[in-house]
Amino acid sequence: MSTREVTISLMAQRENASSPLAEALARVGDRWTLLVVEALLDGPRRFGDLLDQLPGIAANILSERLKRLERDGLLVARPYSDRPPRAEYQLTAEGRDLAGALRLLAYWGAGHADPAQAPRHDACGTPVEARWYCPTCDRLVDGEPHADPQLV
Repeated sequence: MSTREVTISLMAQRENASSPLAEALARVGDRWTLLVVEALLDGPRRFGDLLDQLPGIAANILSERLKRLERDGLLVARPYSDRPPRAEYQLTAEGRDLAGALRLLAYWGAGHADPAQAPRHDACGTPVEARWYCPTCDRLVDGEPHADPQLV
């Protein structure tokens, strides 16, 4: 499937999104998009820096993902040179909100890969665990929250 076909498919998914998960997948539902977001979590990056940080991504794919993320309001491109035109890319607040989802995906992935790669607590080195938390009650929630049929 070509990049154009993938883009058209993702746009169609968004138009037909019937759940919050479908909406999320329509916006960031491919490997490179999530990796670009992860690379930008530590702060702004230039195109060449992103190419170096994401081994295996082709320049045209990176360019397309950056344009889509900007169009969707997840990042902003700040020009730093007019000749040649160059920009630095930075996540918006909405883009930074993806950090929690990326952590959960990394946590899940660590359980299916090398345990040494699991996210760890900086202070003691113990692998961290994801937990449900209620901010209103200021308490951890036992087990998973009641399933929302819109999320499945």
